[in-house]
Amino acid sequence: MPELPEVETVVRDLRPMLVGRRIADVLRPTGQSLRSPWNAEWGAILRGKFVSAVERRGKWIVLRLDGDHALVLHLGMTGQLTVVAGDVPMADHVHFLFPLEDGPAAEGPRQLRFRDARRFGSATLISSGAELLQFFLLSGLGPEPFDLSPAAWRESLAATARPVKSVLLDQQVVAGVGNIYADESLFQARLHPATRACDLTRAEAERLRKAIAKVLGRAIERRGSTIRDYVGGSGLRGGYQNEFLAYGRTGEPCRRCQTALVCVRLAGRSTHYCPECQPSSPVVRSP
Repeated sequence: MPELPEVETVVRDLRPMLVGRRIADVLRPTGQSLRSPWNAEWGAILRGKFVSAVERRGKWIVLRLDGDHALVLHLGMTGQLTVVAGDVPMADHVHFLFPLEDGPAAEGPRQLRFRDARRFGSATLISSGAELLQFFLLSGLGPEPFDLSPAAWRESLAATARPVKSVLLDQQVVAGVGNIYADESLFQARLHPATRACDLTRAEAERLRKAIAKVLGRAIERRGSTIRDYVGGSGLRGGYQNEFLAYGRTGEPCRRCQTALVCVRLAGRSTHYCPECQPSSPVVRSP
């Protein structure tokens, strides 16, 4: 499933290709529903709208349109949102196709295509800024990882006895982190994923907060991680998978200590860590 770095990469790719351009039409090649139903009236509202901004909130993509409307998209597990030339052959599972106007003449016709093989993605038209704010409030989406204050972060951890891995996956605690970057952040912070969040010391909580930002920042630099289906908004693949230190490296030597990495099931997800660098019962714990 695309996580924050992948979604941010899509947004950064799409921004220069969409902002200032008009949605000429709304086509639904498959006619199939995604995770949430599509209102048949939305197509007529979208036609002729200019894209004024392309933004991200957590794992959501927001296309802001003139008239205070917004198209909110989620890539689900296998979604791809790309801008391509109009003569590029249509791939399977393209659920939405938006021909675009007002681009440079040298480019020729362009189309925004939303492809999703497993149909867990979604597209929702929001009619006002207030409704968009309400949309995210009702979702319970937590703060962005780069905006976590040390005090609020410690408070969130202290409030639960869940494993810290579970807390990282909770979008109401911190938005955008998924399985890959939770494992990578815990490795960077030298914390065992099953450690109870409320047992983390002040120093450990701060180490984890910084590790999350560092890992996500580097992943964005590398255009995210392509494991299976993910591509950015321009169709290019990610490269951070080549730098994984924990995720998906079961049985391989730790790049710090050479101990074989292990994989366990935690919070319903595969969880990768180094038993030496991330011990479950450290001998010394700093206050």
